[in-house]
Amino acid sequence: MKRYFTLVVLVLLAASCGGRHGKGADGDQADSLATDTPEAPASKPGQKGAKADTLSMTNFKGRLPQEPVFDIVTSMGTIRVKLYKDTPKHRDNFIRLALSHYYDGVLFHRVIDGFMIQGGDPYTRDTLRIDEWGEGGPGYTLDAEIRPEHTHKKGALAAARRIGSIANPMKESSGSQFYLVQDSTNCKHLNGEFTVFGETVGGLNVIDRIARVQTDRFDRPERPVVIQRILPNEQMNKRALEEEQRAREEALNPTATEDVATDKKDKTSAEEDVQLEVQTELADSSILRGRKLKHREKKK
Repeated sequence: MKRYFTLVVLVLLAASCGGRHGKGADGDQADSLATDTPEAPASKPGQKGAKADTLSMTNFKGRLPQEPVFDIVTSMGTIRVKLYKDTPKHRDNFIRLALSHYYDGVLFHRVIDGFMIQGGDPYTRDTLRIDEWGEGGPGYTLDAEIRPEHTHKKGALAAARRIGSIANPMKESSGSQFYLVQDSTNCKHLNGEFTVFGETVGGLNVIDRIARVQTDRFDRPERPVVIQRILPNEQMNKRALEEEQRAREEALNPTATEDVATDKKDKTSAEEDVQLEVQTELADSSILRGRKLKHREKKK
């Protein structure tokens, strides 16, 4: 009986542990965040990647270019970002979440002027879970795709993650949380530590505007900054698709491309010859008219 009572007590104590640790999107516990660098927890440590890496651009073939442009429409303006093709796991994951409206209504929950702005946590839709903001996600992490050429320049789009060599030795990224660099100087220590998977191509002033809002001691904006939606920019993506199509055609049939270029050159040369002939005839006519006038003057 005493052994049974002890076992029950131990079970209850285990169930009550966890302190301020929030829970992931799937209900599993997730560690609370530090405050010095951008990070986000994996909601399911045992479900690394959660098959997210199997998503590829074939899902979006014919609809989006290899480096698609998306508009992050916020309550303070639109930030336009281009996603890199050499970070395909992060690119495809961002596309999938954006097109499924995952980010609609999510807040920028961590804003530091002179540093960066961070968002993408689904918990931020619920003010009753404010103590857990920064801990939410889709229930998986992404393998790091850290490339030295992608630095934390102004407007860089990067994935948040848990920090620490013990907590996250492989530097795996959050499944949904991201941040945008406001000040490259104060973010340069993040180079090589976080996956940068895109850059801002329009709306840098909006990043500055958001970064300068009043915040509380937890770096949360006092007035919500809402991500209303994230959607592909149809005009820019269409133009990029057309350029990619032309490049593929040239690669498949370089001779035809050369012939077109030669024909164009020949046509241009022919047009120039015609123009030159016309100009010569006009010049000759002018000279002839000048001679006739002089001849008439002499007669007079």
